[in-house]
Amino acid sequence: MTTAPKSRPKETKQVERSSFWLFLALATLAMILIVWPFYKAVLWATLAAIMFQPLYQYIHTKMPHNPSRCAIATMLIITFAVLLPAFFLGGLIVEEAISVVVAFQSGNIDIPGMIDQVRSALPASLLQMLEDNGWGDMADLQARAQEFAAEIATLVAGQAVAVGGGVASFALAFGIGLYVTYFLLRDGQEIGDKIIHSLPLERSIAVRLVQDFISIVRATIKGSGVVGLVQGALGAITFWIAGVPSALLFGVLMAIFSLLPAIGSGIVWVPVAIWLLATGMIWQGVFVIISGIAVIGMADNVLRPILVGRDTGIPDWIILITTLGGLSWMGLSGIVVGPLVAGLFLAGWSIADERRGVNDALEPSETPA
Repeated sequence: MTTAPKSRPKETKQVERSSFWLFLALATLAMILIVWPFYKAVLWATLAAIMFQPLYQYIHTKMPHNPSRCAIATMLIITFAVLLPAFFLGGLIVEEAISVVVAFQSGNIDIPGMIDQVRSALPASLLQMLEDNGWGDMADLQARAQEFAAEIATLVAGQAVAVGGGVASFALAFGIGLYVTYFLLRDGQEIGDKIIHSLPLERSIAVRLVQDFISIVRATIKGSGVVGLVQGALGAITFWIAGVPSALLFGVLMAIFSLLPAIGSGIVWVPVAIWLLATGMIWQGVFVIISGIAVIGMADNVLRPILVGRDTGIPDWIILITTLGGLSWMGLSGIVVGPLVAGLFLAGWSIADERRGVNDALEPSETPA
């Protein structure tokens, strides 16, 4: 006569389950720490794979039996259409930035003199109004402007040295990024399905969060990145026509500031237009104002609805705060990560609110006795 095996106590099963989740958490933490030195490369590889996945799928329809070749073809298009032009423009921008730093350090750019020049060109009524509001003595403002310019010059110079000294690490991270992008393009769909199945969430919630993640990434890059590049290019052309020095560098600044809702690229072209008008370059200043309002400003109003549509419903003030917070926390990567976190935060709370409404509807109504 054989006896049936005794079932393990409930406490033992609970310990085993807790031990497994502890092991999984520690293994995940260790994996994050190992990959962390290259998190930016992996992050941008993921973003690139999401953005160019439709291109890969289109090529895959032409070569359905060669996914590796499709991924290679997509990578070649990315290299020649995006990376090489970006490196070329980056070299020109670095040259202009270095020339500006040298001009600041040698004293060829006189910020106090520029302020005096603008002040002397202002109408007497406006000068009187400035004096009445405590802005008559510009010595303190000039000193602060000169100090700020010196700090910016030092910061830019320090960044140039850091980039120059980190060529090997940049090349390694760049190579890793390309390598990861290739596999994410080729196997991205399969990896996404595995992630959805592995998330400890209801399948419907996991699918919705992944869909929101992809839509927010595409909306952020298309709505912010593409529009910013267009506004920066239009700004650089405008400044070049108006004869503004370092027009390309000013265009880069406009592209960066265009990422900020409400503030936008006007934080660059408005002061430039004021300086042009105050220094007697009337048609140049008027041209910058007209271009800033009718061309650069309208580019955002026209392109953003076309590129983004209804992909994300994040309010502008949240985008502004999370973009600035992301920039301060992660640098350039924060431009995408900040709004992405905000989008997932809002999506999560929206799902929670919907489920609470469903649960409330299923509960029997309480009637007084």
